Parts: sequence; structure tokens; C-alpha cells
Amino acid sequence: MDSAEFRKREIYRVTFVGFIANLLLTAAKFAAGILGRSGAMVADAVHSLSDMATDIVVIVFAGISAKPRDDGHDYGHGKYETLASILISLALIAVGAGILTESIRSIRSVLAGEELPRPGAIALAAAVLSIVVKELLYRYTVRAGRRLESPSVVANAWHHRSDAFSSLGTLAGIGCAYFLGDKWRIADPIAAIVVSFFIFKIAIELLRSGIGELLEKSLPADTEEEILQLVTADPAVREPHNLRTRRIGSCISIEVHIRVDGRMDVEHAHGLTVEIERRLRARFGEGTMVAIHVEPLHAPAAERR
Repeated sequence: MDSAEFRKREIYRVTFVGFIANLLLTAAKFAAGILGRSGAMVADAVHSLSDMATDIVVIVFAGISAKPRDDGHDYGHGKYETLASILISLALIAVGAGILTESIRSIRSVLAGEELPRPGAIALAAAVLSIVVKELLYRYTVRAGRRLESPSVVANAWHHRSDAFSSLGTLAGIGCAYFLGDKWRIADPIAAIVVSFFIFKIAIELLRSGIGELLEKSLPADTEEEILQLVTADPAVREPHNLRTRRIGSCISIEVHIRVDGRMDVEHAHGLTVEIERRLRARFGEGTMVAIHVEPLHAPAAERR
């Protein structure tokens, strides 16, 4: 099994675990929200339902991004995975907006004299269960996403944690309404508003990263400096320049010009580039795309641009 196929299967496995957990948790939350007369818990169940949708997005796009290069995609299909992370970010923003809107509506109704219903103990239990399950899912998924260098899996992990944050706010609101009496029932929507801003923050960070990849943003300066150090590890390689870097899904692309002694034969120069490619792929992964242009050390000015 090649590395691309292994990576795809690992992404499928991690995401499928999350999908099954979300399916069971969503059903439990809906039941607890209805039986426990908790609008906040029903909203939390809708949030978990959105997690199921993003699980499906990751599964679909992981299969596409794992496809090998073809005539129409010289750099592979990795950007499909970046697109998936952007879609998940947008889903997070939509969920946060929904929670914010519903919370403001609830606060307005209380200020207008309406009384929010007292939630049942089953809603409290469901909130605690949701926090535990979603935090465990986050840790399991984000660890796998970083190991597989998958932006969409990492984005999906943060969606799990956003649900844990949402359930934490729900627990605080339900707890106040359940234990402290009628006047404290407004704590439920207030806590939900705070949670919605956490969700927005996570979503915007993920969206900024995804858009940066689609717009061919260069790798961080410290990463580029490390690349240059690897390129010039052999003293025969001099003056690296015209470095261009970008991320393509889980892989990176590196283009660089180097200078060598103009009297060096082609076979020796080729051997240097092969060794540079080996070092770069050993550091950044076998899928790293490397293009190296060789120039004579004392090339005329017009050739050194």
C-alpha cells in the first residue's frame, strides 16, 4: 500500500469514528432537549448535526485529494482538501451565527417579560456527556490530523471542540436555570453568546489559513530558512535564490535556483540536485514537490535574475 492510499484510509477511519459518535450524540441530545424542555440542548443537538455534515465533507474530499496526478492536475488534487477545510470553516461560522441569533432572541423574550422553561435533569446529563465525548473526539482527531498533515481533519477536530465549547455554555446555562431559579434562566442564552464568539474565532483562523493556501501563500519565513539550510548543506551548492514555496493540501511545493562551479560536469550537478531533493523529502515528506534550477556560479548578470 502506497503512502497516499494509507493516508486516505487513515483519514477515513478517523472521520468515520467521529461520524458514528456524532450520530449517537445527536440523537441523545435531541431526545434530552425534548424530554428535558431545553431549547439550549436542542440547539446543541443541531450543532452536533452540523458536525455530521462536516464529517461527510472530509470523507468525500479526502478521497479526491488522494488521487494521483493526472493530465489535468499536474500538482495533484491536494487543494481539494484545502477547499474542504474552508467549507468546514464556513459551516462553523454558520453554526456560530445561528447560536448567536437564537440566544439574542431568547434574551429579548426574557426582557419582554416572558419566562423561559426550567430544563430537566436529563438535559444536564446530556450536556456533561457531550462535553466529555466531544473533547475526547477533538484530541483523537487533531492528533491524527497533525500526524497525517491533513488540514481538513484538523479543521474537523476544531469543529468537535467547538461543539464541546457549545455544550459547556449549554451546561452553564442549564445548570443556572435548574439550580438557581427563574431569574437565572437568562444565563442559558448569555452563556451561548459567549460560546458563539469562541466558535467565530476558531472558524476565522481556519478560514484565513485555507484562503492563504488557495491564494498560494508562501510557507512561513522560518520554514523557508530551514529549506535554504537544507539546500546548501553541501558546500558545492552556493547562493540559493528565487525560492518559491506553497502548500498543496498535505504536501508542499518548493522551487529554488542554485549556483555551482561552472566547470562542474552535468552528472555531478545532477547528483547534487538529487541529494537536495532527498534531504527536503526526508524533512517535509515523500510527497514534497521539488524543482531545482542549476546555474553556473559566475553567470552573467542577465542570467542571475
